[in-house]
Amino acid sequence: MGSNSSLSYNFPGSVCSWVRVKCDDTKENVIALKASGLGLSGLIPDTTIGKLAQLQSLDLSNNKITALPSDFWSLVSLKSLNLSYNQISGSLPNNIGNFGLLEVMDLSGNNFSGEIPATISSLVSLKVLKLGGNGFEWNIPEGILSCQSLVSLDFSSNHLNGSLPDGFGAAFPKLKTLNLARNEIHGRVMDVAKMKSLTSLNISRNVFKGSVVGVFQGLLEVIDLSKNQFQGHISQVQFKWSHLVYLDLSENQLSGEIFMNLSQAQNLRHLNLACNRFASQKFPRIEMLLGLEYLNLSKTSLIGHIPSLANQNLKSLDVSHNNLSGEIPISLLEKLHFMERYNFSYNNLTLCDSGLSAEILETAFYGSLNSCPIAANPALFKRRPHTHKGFKLALALTLSLVCLLGGLLLLAFSCRKKSRTWIVKQPSYKEENISGPFSFQTDSTTWVADVKQAASVPVVIFEKPLLNLTFADLLTATSNFDRGTLLAEGKFGPVYRGFLPGGNHVAVKVLVHGSRLTNQEAARELESLGRIKHPNLVPLTGYCLAGDQRIAIYDYMENGNLQNLLYDLPLGVQATDDWSTDTWEEEDNIGVHNVGSKGLLQTWGFRYKIALGVARALAFLHHGCSPPLIHRDVKASSVYLDSNLEPRLSDFGLASVFASGAEDEIVPPEPKSDVYCFGVVLFELTTAKKPIGDDYPEEQAANLVSWVRGLVRKSQGSKAIDPKIRGTGPGYLMEEALKIGYLCTADVPNKRPTMQQIVGLLKDIEPRATV
Repeated sequence: MGSNSSLSYNFPGSVCSWVRVKCDDTKENVIALKASGLGLSGLIPDTTIGKLAQLQSLDLSNNKITALPSDFWSLVSLKSLNLSYNQISGSLPNNIGNFGLLEVMDLSGNNFSGEIPATISSLVSLKVLKLGGNGFEWNIPEGILSCQSLVSLDFSSNHLNGSLPDGFGAAFPKLKTLNLARNEIHGRVMDVAKMKSLTSLNISRNVFKGSVVGVFQGLLEVIDLSKNQFQGHISQVQFKWSHLVYLDLSENQLSGEIFMNLSQAQNLRHLNLACNRFASQKFPRIEMLLGLEYLNLSKTSLIGHIPSLANQNLKSLDVSHNNLSGEIPISLLEKLHFMERYNFSYNNLTLCDSGLSAEILETAFYGSLNSCPIAANPALFKRRPHTHKGFKLALALTLSLVCLLGGLLLLAFSCRKKSRTWIVKQPSYKEENISGPFSFQTDSTTWVADVKQAASVPVVIFEKPLLNLTFADLLTATSNFDRGTLLAEGKFGPVYRGFLPGGNHVAVKVLVHGSRLTNQEAARELESLGRIKHPNLVPLTGYCLAGDQRIAIYDYMENGNLQNLLYDLPLGVQATDDWSTDTWEEEDNIGVHNVGSKGLLQTWGFRYKIALGVARALAFLHHGCSPPLIHRDVKASSVYLDSNLEPRLSDFGLASVFASGAEDEIVPPEPKSDVYCFGVVLFELTTAKKPIGDDYPEEQAANLVSWVRGLVRKSQGSKAIDPKIRGTGPGYLMEEALKIGYLCTADVPNKRPTMQQIVGLLKDIEPRATV
């Protein structure tokens, strides 16, 4: 099977003397065969293994077997069967019931699908059953209740749903390990509360409900209930803590205070209580947990100071998104260099004399309100220029660099524009092709009319909680969401431009699928997104829940998005004359040209700056947020330029909360999908070609990715570079950018780099400064 026919094998005469073969005492019958990890591939032929009528133990794990022979099910003497980590597909036949003597069955890590057969009830001798990592569907069959000798049961990472069979919790008096993780099982506390022999319980990423208190019983050493819907006050748990090694209760609906007697869990190595609804409380007493290696208390409403944690050997620490204050203990700062991961972001912490890099401050200490010179203050996160590189844009379009007098003057459009009235250019569209939460043909009057008492519906502005704004102010700002204020119609809904009282220039996005959430759920998610701050993200500044509509309010990005700029699409039009001929004033009378694609974007340095900014934003979402945020809609039209011409990525977090959900059913989201999309944007920046439907010279390529990848493979990447930026920077650096995009767009996700690695790769090709 899968072997090279030219090879010859020198087998000894006696089968029973072969390595990996065991015979009975008569030396006439093979009773055990171990052929794991031999590279066997394809279909097992008939009349091979099926002829071993006395076979009791068969191990074919870690091969590339795709199918079993028809006579396989005649091996009725089998007691141990291991077919794990192969490529066997299709349904598991009812013939599995032939193996009535089977004690151990491991089919994990294959491609089995369909229902788990009801004939599993015949396997009454089973002690170990592992079906994890397949595609089994529907309910767990009632026949499993007959397998009362089970000691270990693993159905994890399948597509199982529905409820557990009645009596599931009491059916397995000897069960020690239960793993139902990563399914869609609707469970209850009583389904697991009666399993008195359990030492390891993992039911994470399901739909279990009920009071968490009932789960803590017996001699449990591992408890993972994360990503369910458990409720209750964990401070009421009565449990023998000394056995516990691993505890994960994250992303449930737990309330009250954190465990009062947690200090008794002296063998605890892993503790995750993140993303629950605990009451405000001080940092829990964990100084006695000497073996603790992993601690995640993100979003647990902690207040007060962080203890020294001097006795712990932590490898991972996350206390982000709380209300902690004071200085981070020196003893803890000294340990950071030995940790694999840490996050103190979004607190009111002081961090002085730390010696940490600006990059680490951005990702791990971001959002603090403290004014210490090295505190996590967003205003201080200015990237320090490298002494040996760093590209200073001398073009007057962005930064006017005045060096003759020894001073560096940053203008970045802090100039006074001649007073003119601007109107939004009407996009070309057919009304019937515009989707959204209301009908454009009625200028939104349908859904706006459904919002009763507009003046009583509040608008929340995060950093101005005392600003008394209502939905009526949004109506005024957007002219009743009139088409004349429409900026764009995006994936998540239409976006309007407006000025709120006080002169705040905002972009107002009506979320198409927002009504899937209750008001409380929508408010919680939007407030959570509002706490995410980074210099390269478009900040969410507020929201409004108006009837069935969920409305997100963002800072207005004055210089449009990358798609419009890169492909010379219009940003808007002046009421009097063409915007591209407009003139500007500033204090030193240094001319600043307009920002269109004929100007600043015709330089490689500025396109590189955009790429690095977007990469930093995605690296922060993937590696600086807990849990990590996957954008899922990275594209040129999602990249905006603010008033200082800094690139900012928009719509982060919306796909995971307010999307329709249909996409996740087809392709589960993962960070490497963002990496691929970033690679496409990097190709666009370097080539100025659209992802699809453009002219790809000299190739019969169907899209931008296949065209550029083909040229890079042939070491002809220079042919893809946009002629407009040739000569504005070293050509080999532009080719290196294409190679980075090549890595990002690898067909196999595991071969794509992480966004942190991409930031590093981009820094390595940073253009040198020119004046």
